[in-house]
Amino acid sequence: MVGIVLASHGAFAEGISQSAEMIFGKQTNFGSAILKPDEGPDDVRKKMEDVIASFDNQDEVLFLIDLWGGTPFNQANKLLEEHGGNWAIVTGLNLPMVIEALTQRFSVESAKEIATAIVDPAKDGIKTKPESLAPKSTVKQEAKPAEVQGDIPEGTVLGDGHIKYVLARIDSRLLHGQVATGWSKAMNPDRIIVVSDNVAKDDLRKNMIREAAPTGIKAHIVPIKKMAEVDKDPRFGATKALLLFENPEAALQAIEDGVQIDTLNVGSMSYAVGKVNANSVLSMNQKDVDTFKKLKEKGIKFDVRKVPSDNPENMDAILSKAQKLLDEQNK
Repeated sequence: MVGIVLASHGAFAEGISQSAEMIFGKQTNFGSAILKPDEGPDDVRKKMEDVIASFDNQDEVLFLIDLWGGTPFNQANKLLEEHGGNWAIVTGLNLPMVIEALTQRFSVESAKEIATAIVDPAKDGIKTKPESLAPKSTVKQEAKPAEVQGDIPEGTVLGDGHIKYVLARIDSRLLHGQVATGWSKAMNPDRIIVVSDNVAKDDLRKNMIREAAPTGIKAHIVPIKKMAEVDKDPRFGATKALLLFENPEAALQAIEDGVQIDTLNVGSMSYAVGKVNANSVLSMNQKDVDTFKKLKEKGIKFDVRKVPSDNPENMDAILSKAQKLLDEQNK
């Protein structure tokens, strides 16, 4: 696996490292080296060398650095020139760059190839709101995917006529960083579909979700009954969809209405009055526990992970703990 070194003036690189691991999970062959105000070039170089020494593979190293020509860059450049070979440097450090680099190294074993691949995503991470504030030369006209209503004649069969669900996730936060970056890059959908009766009626939340969609991926918000219709529509046969449900009850209703899901990723359920903390990210009330049991009776499998790199947890153990805590709460 390609080793990645983040380097910056001040704690910037450390902060981005922490942010990336919040989204992507704990990483190996990954570290940061920062130049503090009272330190010099030799100090940051030594930190870089120490990070690299911790890597399993020191033949493929990628430096992601804040500023071209600054001290961290100059020291990384000296290390690169001394080592030669397959090392590479990219400057302009930002979070989209790091996320893309972490994604790329799952399948790419060359630091130089990853360096090339992350430049455009790093640039695409720079956006303005309103969009009119962006310099005209940087405003990209994204291709608008065809909508089913009107653009594709009814009865048309695309692909094998069956929509592909690359992930169906329960997450009370719906579309946020861990989904927009970690899961989207890991599962590679072409559409993200929020399945929620409540959100479908809320114009503000719908707009926020659409704006949070990753570049190149269309976000939709549909009521549960509509999702059941989409599931049966052969015009979606070439679609790879990532489904998001706010809670297990919505997922159960969608499945009972005919949406063909066999596995649910259980990612995050926020705390509210009357709920208990079944683990660090899943809070449940009695209705939630009962709903998960009904889903299990229907043969649904559970993939309990917050981010793709997490090890799956045992759902039976989580439900058992939640039930015990609820029983104690109700005494």
